[in-house]
Amino acid sequence: MQPSNRMAYNVPIVSMRYARRFVRFMESKGIGRQALLKESGVDPAQLANPDAFLSMNQVIGILNQAEWLIQDERTPFEFGQQLDFPAHGLLGYALLGQQEQDQRKLVSMIVQYLRVGLPVMEMELSSTGTSLCIRLRDNWDLGDLRAFMAKIYMGSIHALASQVCRDFRFEFDFPTALSPRCWQTLARGAEMQFGSRFNQVTMPLTGRPVADGERNLAYSLARARSREEMEPDSVREIVTRVRERLMNHPGRGGDLDTVAADLGMSPRSLRHHLALAGTSFRDIRNDIRRTYANRYLTETDLPLEVIADRMGFSDQASFTRAFRRWTGQTPGEVRRRRR
Repeated sequence: MQPSNRMAYNVPIVSMRYARRFVRFMESKGIGRQALLKESGVDPAQLANPDAFLSMNQVIGILNQAEWLIQDERTPFEFGQQLDFPAHGLLGYALLGQQEQDQRKLVSMIVQYLRVGLPVMEMELSSTGTSLCIRLRDNWDLGDLRAFMAKIYMGSIHALASQVCRDFRFEFDFPTALSPRCWQTLARGAEMQFGSRFNQVTMPLTGRPVADGERNLAYSLARARSREEMEPDSVREIVTRVRERLMNHPGRGGDLDTVAADLGMSPRSLRHHLALAGTSFRDIRNDIRRTYANRYLTETDLPLEVIADRMGFSDQASFTRAFRRWTGQTPGEVRRRRR
């Protein structure tokens, strides 16, 4: 049921912790907090207050800016995967690590925790006996941001439910310009369907559950909290500076040794700081090169060998292999589709 009174959109409802997490995530993509917050009515200083809350109008303002600034439509799903609900005080989530629990109960707990942590969309849980389905329902009139928010929820569900389930089928009631293989780079083994009747995810209850070890919930909880504690502003600033340097030099001149020297660090120290932020130099560089390559392919008529050279590849074949690894498509396929 959508709120009928527009005043409800000014009631604080979403924890500032998630806004801070989102701002950090977008900064790692090279988008500054001032640009994100300027239309939201949120003072950047408020991000430091973990007890503050955002209204839906403020959430909508931030996400509108983010959608306008980002280039990759998979970004909301990726953010959902990195929300780290366990690190934000949901201590009861550790119960999911008990292997004797029934999978239905575990997924039901996931739904309950998502409802508490991110009360923007409603979720309906149903079972067919051999599978579970989580369907999203609209609580608020999000307008054009509805797809953006649905992707955040689906990414969150995937990150949490992958602790107890192996296979997923995601269905979205909106289209995508990307191939299924592009989406599967974020959720390997998952089936992605767009243009469906509902926004929902289906998980089978048959088969062997996820094994213990590094995938269990105790490990996940400890890892999430450790990362939260090990991300001082200096670490996040280094990620932003690396992205800025690589955006200016996506090809040659953007290697690890050169960037580290520009930042006054050793390559080993730079790798260490990026690892504390949960990323790597290679991942950041590939993300930027993929973005630039897509723009060159869709917005210019530059020959493929020239694009390969500008991206720092020794030859066109190497560029093609890397681009296929990043996107699931070849540069030629992208250019032919544009034409």
